[in-house]
Amino acid sequence: MTCLYFDCFAGAAGDMIVGALLDLGVSFDAFRAELAKLPIEGVSLRLEDVQRRGLAGKKFHVDVPNGDQPHRHLSDILELIEEANLPARAARWAKDIFTRLAQAEAQVHNIPIEKVHFHEVGAVDSIVDIVGAAVAMDLLDVEQVYCSPIPLGSGTVECEHGVIPVPAPATARLLAGAATVPGEADGELTTPTAAAVLTTLSETFGPPPAMEISAVGYGAGSRQFEKLPNLLRVFLGRLSEDGAADSIVEVSANIDDCTGELLGAAIEKLLAAGCVDAWATPVFTKKSRPAWVLSALCRPGDVKAIEQMFFTETTTFGVRRRACGRTKLLREFVTVETPYGPIRMKVGKRDGRVITAKPEFADAQAAAESHGQSIRTVLAAAEHAYRETCGA
Repeated sequence: MTCLYFDCFAGAAGDMIVGALLDLGVSFDAFRAELAKLPIEGVSLRLEDVQRRGLAGKKFHVDVPNGDQPHRHLSDILELIEEANLPARAARWAKDIFTRLAQAEAQVHNIPIEKVHFHEVGAVDSIVDIVGAAVAMDLLDVEQVYCSPIPLGSGTVECEHGVIPVPAPATARLLAGAATVPGEADGELTTPTAAAVLTTLSETFGPPPAMEISAVGYGAGSRQFEKLPNLLRVFLGRLSEDGAADSIVEVSANIDDCTGELLGAAIEKLLAAGCVDAWATPVFTKKSRPAWVLSALCRPGDVKAIEQMFFTETTTFGVRRRACGRTKLLREFVTVETPYGPIRMKVGKRDGRVITAKPEFADAQAAAESHGQSIRTVLAAAEHAYRETCGA
């Protein structure tokens, strides 16, 4: 199975993603021919060889005539993508990414998703970067995407609405549930466009999977950092036979003197800290005391931080840890259209065959609340839409 691993050591932006993918060996002529299908006037594409602190990479440029582009809503952009007659996978990925970006913007501004609009030149950049990323991955025949923890940056950034804190509000929304790190440079390190691409398509955020690397690409950003090269690195390869398996650590403690409120809060904090899962199991301990076993699954590199959280957030005096082997279904997200709006489906595959597909509960819950329907009704509609769309 062909896979990509995005190594965001200096952050990511839409043009950096496209530049890195093109640096993997995608034919720029084939790429440009697909992008030319978009019904957008006056846009030209350039690819430049650059260096960032001594390392070579590709800088992707989108040249747009100023003031010649209208404001576009999500429906307008989805229609553009549909009219372009792109390869089916590329079109689906691009629609999913833009839908997710629009959902984040709608939440930030507390408006319906259909009222979100993307401004002039910035909208064209986003369209080209997002469609370009989808097209390049399709040309590479990518089947699975993984990503490192994403750097946030620090300070403030200036936008249409004035000066706002980093990460930008839409970026922060998009990165909910993904692993993040502060980053080694000041300013905005990850843009909303990049966050939308990476969180829509990536299965996990952490160390690279077991893979046989066939190529490495570098996409360059515009800024020059003092301490590190402003590049996004991406690895192309094939997932090994054990690529769906990894190692994970279970951290646990027996607790008989902690309130339910503290245990609940501890579970929430463990999950927010990047644990794969966290839970509490009722048990009886010494002297027949009713107690709880608090457990969390985390990546090997996070063990120290998670153990520290056990000590600071609960009353335990000791924790246990054990390494576990884990086998997973390979996962991807597919967005389906329902009468209650777009709902993401998590699709699990093994040996290239779909094993299971289920709606994302948070999407269904939000849609149910906004349309005055039961969650079960929305879940059923999403499952029906998936069967109709994907034939599974």
